[in-house]
Amino acid sequence: MSDPELPPIRTGRPPLTSRDQIMAATRRRLIDRDGWERLTIRRLAAEVGVGATTLYHHVRDKDDLLIQLLNDSAAQIQRPELPSDPRERIIVATTVMHDSLGDWPQAVEILTADDLLGESALWMVETIVGGAVDCGCTPEQAVELYRNLWYFTVGEILVRAHSKQRANDDRPRYRDTVFQSLDESRFPHLAAVGNRWPSLASRDTFPHGLRAFVDGLLIRR
Repeated sequence: MSDPELPPIRTGRPPLTSRDQIMAATRRRLIDRDGWERLTIRRLAAEVGVGATTLYHHVRDKDDLLIQLLNDSAAQIQRPELPSDPRERIIVATTVMHDSLGDWPQAVEILTADDLLGESALWMVETIVGGAVDCGCTPEQAVELYRNLWYFTVGEILVRAHSKQRANDDRPRYRDTVFQSLDESRFPHLAAVGNRWPSLASRDTFPHGLRAFVDGLLIRR
């Protein structure tokens, strides 16, 4: 006779873990919490409470898991109506890339640290390269323009993401204390800025910088 205080014994197959559950657990409960470098299939399996073999019904390995996650994230990006002017198309596509990655900086860490790519995001690359060609660039120059914009974009995102993390600490930032006590005879221009440096450095200069950067790159073609 069974003990009424004990839970019933489960029989049959365990409940299947959906792909959406896997993607959500990967992003929110592992990557956002611990960083993508610590992600493993075994850790993910333990997090969602299933055996690793269950996950292999949905993903081949860690790289496949990350690629699917990047594709899912990129597929959620709303595509804007692109302007007819090719220079403006470059700016719009780069801005979309910046804003979408800025919402999830961990994706930048993944993209810049390994040879992984979400195919759903290639329309932005195609738009930038195509816009450069329509502006008179050779295919080689168009790829160079895209690469320069990529470095500019991800650099801005990572710096701001890391600065935001530091800003959440209670400790005073070493850089700010340095700027408060600069020797005017050695650093006259920086000393003139002084205490205003943190507020000036926190301004969003990406839109203006992007336009200036695109203009400069197109002039060099």
